[in-house]
Amino acid sequence: MGGGFVYTAVESTAFSTAEYYGQTLCELGAEHPEIVALTADLASSTKIGMFGDKFPDRFFNVGIAEQNMFGVAAGMARAGLVPFLSTFSVFASLRSADQLHTDICYQNVNAKIIATHSGTSFGQAGSTHHAICDLAVARALPNLTVICPADGMETVNAVKAAYEHKGPVYIRINRGFDRTLYSNTDYGFELGKAVELHEGTDLTIIACGSCAFQALQAAMFLENADGLKIRVLDMHTIKPIDKEAILKAVGDTRRIITVEDHNVIGGLGSAVAEVIVESGKGCAFKQLGIPDQFAPIGLHEDIMSILGIDSNGIIEAVREVMGKDFELDDNWDDEV
Repeated sequence: MGGGFVYTAVESTAFSTAEYYGQTLCELGAEHPEIVALTADLASSTKIGMFGDKFPDRFFNVGIAEQNMFGVAAGMARAGLVPFLSTFSVFASLRSADQLHTDICYQNVNAKIIATHSGTSFGQAGSTHHAICDLAVARALPNLTVICPADGMETVNAVKAAYEHKGPVYIRINRGFDRTLYSNTDYGFELGKAVELHEGTDLTIIACGSCAFQALQAAMFLENADGLKIRVLDMHTIKPIDKEAILKAVGDTRRIITVEDHNVIGGLGSAVAEVIVESGKGCAFKQLGIPDQFAPIGLHEDIMSILGIDSNGIIEAVREVMGKDFELDDNWDDEV
């Protein structure tokens, strides 16, 4: 996807991922008067308030009533508007689960959910504000497209793709300043298609969100330190997932590691595993994420280190999986 959304190095460091989406939504709003925005008293925290500043007559604060916000958005969509609603991911996926299910997904309305503060990115706020199972909820809902951008530029592409896609979309972004993976938006973003960040034939790391940058760093380190060629896929679209890229990685590398800032149950790793099992192909497979427990409280980078989903944890996992023996033939029944 094109668009040429570029900032200088100085400006980029001043923008959080949410501010990229806020700016992009303002640009879309200037072109498309049917776009409206809704907040549940989190306009500043989620940055959707940028749209309200520019288009106050198309901005609606429903107060601390997330469930009501989803119902209002569904009604607006049925009336022909394109509502973008934003709140913290844990509220969008859990507190508003019934309304997301019944009002938006069941009716298949053209509403776009921008879920911020995802994963453990709001780490110091505690377990009540960690969104560690939102992907599991979102990908289980019929009609819902699920996107997990890796950085600000990918968020720009995701917001534009969400507008162009007819139907409900859930975009999962972090709280604050993600590491920069893409310098601009012109790198070939396509909904439902993974981006290959690094070539490799020894093992494939499939990552999403903030873990994509960490996976790339791990791959470059392992190439220099261990001589390993690690393929890295930025799986920005969780649903529909890129089955072709997954199965090509299985065939080419026979070793797969998934990395996500989410419970290992129901998220990216589960989605990838389902594709592999359904194909009947065998491979060495390891999931990195939150091991079915509540995450610790602290700064995001510290939590990622503790959970082993930063570059150091990924390096350790790659070396472990590379130690597994294979019969490198065409018999898929006895691979590991």
